[in-house]
Amino acid sequence: MITVLVSPDELDAGAARVEGDAYRHLFRARRLAAGDRVRAADGRGRARWGEVARVDRRSADLALGEPAPANEPAWRLELVVAAPRRERASWLVEKATELGAAAVRLVAAERAPRDYGPGSLDRLRRVAAAALEQCHRATLPEVTGIHPWDELPALLEPAAARWLLDTSPTAHPAAEAFAPPAAGATGALLIGPEGGWTDPERAELTALGCVAVTLGERVLRVETAALAGAALLLAGR
Repeated sequence: MITVLVSPDELDAGAARVEGDAYRHLFRARRLAAGDRVRAADGRGRARWGEVARVDRRSADLALGEPAPANEPAWRLELVVAAPRRERASWLVEKATELGAAAVRLVAAERAPRDYGPGSLDRLRRVAAAALEQCHRATLPEVTGIHPWDELPALLEPAAARWLLDTSPTAHPAAEAFAPPAAGATGALLIGPEGGWTDPERAELTALGCVAVTLGERVLRVETAALAGAALLLAGR
């Protein structure tokens, strides 16, 4: 199966045009041809089956038909991550997309005061789009940031459940604390920087309703912890 990311308007219209890098990848590298079956996703949770209707030297047209499975979790998990180094952020976004995360929100913490510079977010969003097509999802995760610390209350406002990965001895084991919210609801998993949250940050997050959760005795890198937590929350859902 091949999944192609198209616009919501194209999905509604039942026809999509493939050009540029996507065309070169699908019709030059992967050798799609007229009559081949595809799955088109609009990045907003909808998908339709389709067929390659026409191919020329620079573009191709898809004819879209009946609905296809969305392959999405029943609830939204947003990862709120103290921004790792840029090369690690790319890997994090790719794998979080594959696991089913609805958003990756990068924040500046006291021990991670990062600034990725212009163009970095656009590159991370392209990584997410490629991962969506590879894993056959229908929702393109939101990739935002780097958010200043004082935006955290607003970022967490939609989340009915909030978990804080922590190495504190008082943190609850993940197997006991990870209880996903109801279908259609939003949950947030917060992952701190290398060196962990500071005491003031931990106190503020606790005041915001975040439940401290531990993944075990080993100290994990930021991106490893984020994906381990996301996998535990989303596996089989």
